[in-house]
Amino acid sequence: MIHSANALLICVAVLCALEETVLSQRGHCAANQCFAFFLEPKDFTGARKSCRDSGGQLYALGLEQVEEILTVSGSYWVELPSTDTAAEEAAAGLQSCPSISVTTGRKNQLQREPCRGTRNGFLCQYQFEEPCSVLQTDGDAQVKYTTPMHFTADESETFPPGTTAVTVKVGANYPESKHVCFSKDWMKAPWRCEVMWGGCEHNCSATTHTCICPAGKVLHHNNISCTTGPCESNPCTGEGEECENTREGFKCTCSDGFFEEEGVCVNVTICETCEQTCDKLDGVYQCMCKKGFRVAAHDPTKCDMICNEKHCPARCDRNDQGSCYCPDGYILDDQAGKSSAPFCTEINECEMGYCEHKCENLFGGHRCLCDEGFRLHQDRSTCVSIKEEDDGSGSTPPPYPTPAGAHPAAVPSYVKTGSVLGISMFMVLCAGLLYFLIRNAVKRCGRFELSSIKHPDIDIFYLQQVTSETYKRLSMDKHFKSDS
Repeated sequence: MIHSANALLICVAVLCALEETVLSQRGHCAANQCFAFFLEPKDFTGARKSCRDSGGQLYALGLEQVEEILTVSGSYWVELPSTDTAAEEAAAGLQSCPSISVTTGRKNQLQREPCRGTRNGFLCQYQFEEPCSVLQTDGDAQVKYTTPMHFTADESETFPPGTTAVTVKVGANYPESKHVCFSKDWMKAPWRCEVMWGGCEHNCSATTHTCICPAGKVLHHNNISCTTGPCESNPCTGEGEECENTREGFKCTCSDGFFEEEGVCVNVTICETCEQTCDKLDGVYQCMCKKGFRVAAHDPTKCDMICNEKHCPARCDRNDQGSCYCPDGYILDDQAGKSSAPFCTEINECEMGYCEHKCENLFGGHRCLCDEGFRLHQDRSTCVSIKEEDDGSGSTPPPYPTPAGAHPAAVPSYVKTGSVLGISMFMVLCAGLLYFLIRNAVKRCGRFELSSIKHPDIDIFYLQQVTSETYKRLSMDKHFKSDS
C-alpha cells in the first residue's frame, strides 16, 4: 500500500512538471525508451532545455530509429554522441550544432546549423521503467495512447508509466473506457482523484474517487464522461411525471405529491386538505362531502351545508352548543330561545342592492337580471348596454335576459349573531328612553296653568294706542285714585 501511494505521488509530480509541454506530431516507444519530435521553433539551447524539462534529452541515437516518425519536412535539432564538443560550443554561444534535415521522398541527412538559429523543431528521447504493453480490447475498438510527455504513441510496442489509453468504438460519441499505465498494468478510470483528476471528464469526488457531473448532466455508463442524457428532450409528458436519467437511459417517475396507480401518476395532495372525505373519480382524486353537504364553490376542499328552504337547522358543535354555523346565504336565528334548537334563516340578498337592474332571490344566493337591451357583465351584478357593445366590438351578445349563475351570497361581516343581538338591545334601550321622555312631557303639560287665574291680585296690563291728551288724562286718573 505504501509503495502504491508513493508511486502515485511520483506520477503526480511528473505530470505537473509536464503540464506546459507542447504536444508533438508523433512519437514512438519500444522497450524502455521513447523518442518523439516536437514542432516548436527554437534555437539549440531552447530545444535542449525543452527536452530536459519534459524528463528527457535531445535525441542522441541513430537516424534509422526515427525515420518512421519523421514524416514532416523540415529541420530538427538533435544531439548525437559525436557532437559533445559542438554542444559545449553551443552552450558557450559558439559555432554550429547538429540537426536532421527531413525532405519528403528523400533520405534524412545529418547536418550542422548555427546554434543560435531557429529550426522547425527538435527530437527528444526518454528512458523509463515498468512499461505497459498494448492494451487488450475488443476487435471493433480503437485505442488512442497519450504519453505523460504529451505526445501520441499509437503505433508503439510499450508505453511509459502515466500513459493514458482511451478506447473508442467506431461511430461512438463517447469513449468506452479510459486506462492509465501504472506498475506494468493498466488501471481503469476512475482512479484516485490526485492523478489527472481520476481520468474524469468534468470533476472527481475526492471522498468516493468517482466522477461527478455538473447540474443538468448525467454520468455516462463509461463512468468518466458527462452527457445531457435522454431527459433533455422531455420524454415524460404525463401529468405529474418527471424524467430521471439512468445509466440504461431514462425512466419516468412521479413528482412530489403524485403517486403511481395503474401506470399513471395520480395527484393525492388534495386529499390531505379535504374537510370530510376524499375519493377517486374518473382517475382523479377529489374532495367529497357527506349527506346533507356539497363541495363549496369557493374552495373544493371545503363542504357547505345544503339548504333549499327558508329556514334550516343550524350546524352546532356537539361540545359547544353555543358554536353554531349556517350555510352561505343564511344567518343564525336564535330568537326561539334555549327551549328549541337554533335554526338558520335565509338572507334576502336582493334587499342589499347587489344587482344594478333586477334581482331574483334564491335559497342561499341570488341571481341578477338585466332589463331589455342590456346584458349582464362578467361581474354578474352590473348591466351593459347591448347597443354600445355592438358599436364597439361587433360581437353578438347572448339573448336577453342573461341571468347570473346561482352562487352563494356571502354574509356581510356586520350581520353576525353578536351584531344582531347588540342592535336589538340598543333598539330596546332607545325605545324605553323615548317612552319615558314622552311620558314625562305629557305629565308636565297636564300640570301647566296660567298664573293670573290663581292670583287675581296681580295687575293685568293692557296695551292700547294713546295720544298725548289721553296720556295726561290717564295720569290724572291714576293720581286721583291714589289720593282717595
